[in-house]
Amino acid sequence: MLTLELDVHTHTISSGHHTADTVSDLLKQAQKKKLKLLGISEHGPAMPGACTVSYFRNIILAPPIRMGMRVLYGAEVNILDMNGTLDLDHGIMQHLDYCLAGLHLPCCRPGTRQENTAAYIKAMKNPHIKIIAHPDDGRFPIDYNEFVTAAMDHQVLIEINNASLAPDGYRYEAEKNNQILLELCEKYRCPVVLSSDSHGYRQVGEFTHAWELIKKTGFPEQLIMNSSVQRFLDFIGIQVLLQ
Repeated sequence: MLTLELDVHTHTISSGHHTADTVSDLLKQAQKKKLKLLGISEHGPAMPGACTVSYFRNIILAPPIRMGMRVLYGAEVNILDMNGTLDLDHGIMQHLDYCLAGLHLPCCRPGTRQENTAAYIKAMKNPHIKIIAHPDDGRFPIDYNEFVTAAMDHQVLIEINNASLAPDGYRYEAEKNNQILLELCEKYRCPVVLSSDSHGYRQVGEFTHAWELIKKTGFPEQLIMNSSVQRFLDFIGIQVLLQ
């Protein structure tokens, strides 16, 4: 198995649901998994019970090295409508290390295939969005060919979400959709990032189901950005000290 060095889609108690675990709890697990980089990406303020704007203003003051590991502080920003409107503004996002953007049912009602695709692509055009989170959710059907080519055009990473692929995953037709995504990403040489989407420490660095699909599809390892912290950082365009 390819050595995977980073997990940048994780949540703590600050996201307001499913866990009481702290950043320190997640870091301990990341160290056990021998990760070199951990990204904390709490839900944006439109998600019920999630962080307020004040959290994202203040998180930039958190120490970049914790327990000997480099930590990135980002956000899983919510796409609010078919125009790709996001629930954090430029003034906040520009100070975060990175942002993912995703469609979530509590924050946005599904549109048509064309509308959902347009919403993702408009979000990709925001320079602060570096990753599209779980585009595998069949409740928001999209044109995957158009989606992948747009990700290439805008230099945005496509996430392969391990939680979506878990046996208890709730996203509709996630395995089929992720397989389509991987086939198109291989065709267009579009890089992906595997993510745990961990809500709590237990799933940090957990990529088992995503990796099974990688093997099943024969997806090229060189297109998986988790293989190198430096490659990932270069792709999303940030320069940080790793220790």
